[in-house]
Order: sequence, then C-alpha cells, then structure tokens
Amino acid sequence: MRTAHRKGALVGFGFIAEHGHLPAYLCSEELEIVTVADICANRRAAAARALPNARIYDDYTSLLAHERRGLDFVDITAPPYAHASVATDALTQRLHVLCEKPLTTNVADARSLCALAQAQHCVLFPAHNYRHAPVIKAVRNVLESGSVGDIHMLTLSTFRHTHARGVPEWNEHWRRERRYSGGGIAMDHGSHTFYLAFEWLRSYPTSIVAKLSTTASYDTEDNVHATLTFPTGIATAQLSWTAGVRKVIYTLHGTRGALRVEDDELEVSRMLTGNAQKQVQWQRTTERVPSAWMDASHAGWFASLLQEFARAIDQRTYFGKDAQDALRCVEVINGAYASSANGSREHALHNAL
Repeated sequence: MRTAHRKGALVGFGFIAEHGHLPAYLCSEELEIVTVADICANRRAAAARALPNARIYDDYTSLLAHERRGLDFVDITAPPYAHASVATDALTQRLHVLCEKPLTTNVADARSLCALAQAQHCVLFPAHNYRHAPVIKAVRNVLESGSVGDIHMLTLSTFRHTHARGVPEWNEHWRRERRYSGGGIAMDHGSHTFYLAFEWLRSYPTSIVAKLSTTASYDTEDNVHATLTFPTGIATAQLSWTAGVRKVIYTLHGTRGALRVEDDELEVSRMLTGNAQKQVQWQRTTERVPSAWMDASHAGWFASLLQEFARAIDQRTYFGKDAQDALRCVEVINGAYASSANGSREHALHNAL
C-alpha cells in the first residue's frame, strides 16, 4: 500500500534541518515540508531560499496557530532544550512528531511525551539516523543470518576532534552551552551509541557506570567513558570531542564470531571447527560499505528514516520500538550523569516505561 501524501512543518532550520532532513523531504513522494519556523531572521531567509513555496514563521507557536489544520506532522530540528515543549504542543494539536535526538533532556519530559502520543493517537518518532547507515544495515543482515550467534559484548567508540558546529547566524557553539543542549557529548552522541547497543544486545541495560570530563571552559562534558550492564551482556562506550581523528569504531562479539565496524569498513569473523583437537579457527571477510561517515549531515540516511516515519503513521504505531528506545536513551544519558556525579559508582536503570 502506498503511503498517503502528508504535509509537515520544520521547527528549527539549522544545519541538520537544511543539510540532513530537507534533502530527504525534497526527494520524498510521501512527505512534504510546507512551512518552517525559526527564531533567527537569517535562518528564516535561508529557509525561504530553500523552500520558496513554504510559509515561514518566526516562532513555532505562531506556526501552529495558523497552520495546524493543514498539517499532518511536525519535524523538530531545534536544539534539545526546545524538544519537549514543541513536541507537547504539536501532539496536543493531534499532529504526528518526528524529533531529533535526544528526545528530551530529562526522563520526566520523555515519559510525558510518550504518554501524550498514545493518548492523542499520534506517532512519536525519533530521528535515530545511525540505524539507517548502510554499514549498520549490513551489520543487521549479518546478525539476522545467525552466523556469528547471539551478541554478548560490545565496544562502541565515537571519536570527534571537536564538537559539531551550529550555524554561525545563530549560535555556532550551542552544543557547549547546557541551557541549549542539555549536556555535552553524552547528550549529543549518546543516543546513537545507546540505541545501537539496545538493538545489538536485544535488551535494555539495567545499570551504568560512567566517568565524564570537561577539558575546556564550557559547562558541558567533552569525554564520556561508560560501561552498561544488560541482561544479555556488557557494552562499553567511549565518546570524545577531543580525539585526534573523526571516526566510529564498533566491535560486536557473539557466541560464534565477531564483527568490527570502522567507518565504512565491515569485518566479519566466523568461528570454524579446526583439526581433530577441535582448535578453533576463524574465517574473516572484509568489505567496504560506503556510508559517508565524514559527511556530518548524514543526508543519505534520512530517506530511509522518513520512510519508516511514514510507515509508522500509516500503521498507527504511536509508540513503537523507536520511541521506546528514545525514552530509554534519555534514561541512560541521565544515568551517566548521575553515575559520574556520584564518584562513578554504579547507577541502577529502572527502565523508564
């Protein structure tokens, strides 16, 4: 069944909206952006150039007041401090919501949004775009084949040499100001790390031990080291804005083999029985899966994400697995802050549902 054509609004027209979300909308036959709100005059001008037929507003409340009857959904690409309020108002108007990560900056707000979406019969869907990277899809195919068995241990490293820059017309360094970002690299990259861990370990974590540090004069952290305990295994995560290289490196260890992702390279090691003494040997294969990790917009991944969002609307999946993961990501991020603040002691995760 073909998805119905639906009209939406972009709230926030910064870098990820212009260079990540918008290219996917312009190629979509299912979803269309017809209106945009941004508090910055220069960004409103940029939106008008990119979408000459769209109606442009200087705040989202005016947009909703004038446009809500002609809209099906709202895509929230403003910084995290605004996610809860914009999503609440959109859901209250019975509009479906696509929201950039993290869903909110605290668990109470995330839980409230999830309950509201179900009550309003509206889809709440996070922009978990790493799930749509081609190399991550290739990992999924290997795991689904069963050739490496069940995963029981993960290492997940995200290395950046600095924080991602915002648009210079508004605030290039908003990610380093807690009042806008809600936190540092844990808030910015933690969701990507944690929702992949949830998928690969097939469960949610029960506790976290974390150490956070700040090396500059900001009120947000730029390094995170965390260990998460799951019912099915262990995951360790290293996130850095002070690394010497831009790179992601993931390793997944299963009962019959392992996988290693290093940007676009995927190595798969499968256990083989060896000689009569049953010594184990491994069959290793390596392939390159172009995924454009160096492109900070990740524009190529959003078309697949928008298709899933549209499908969720069609299937009336108001609070699906992606939204559940988003809620749990907020819980884990805040658990990392709590653990670090308490001398890096183990912090129990109570599963926020």
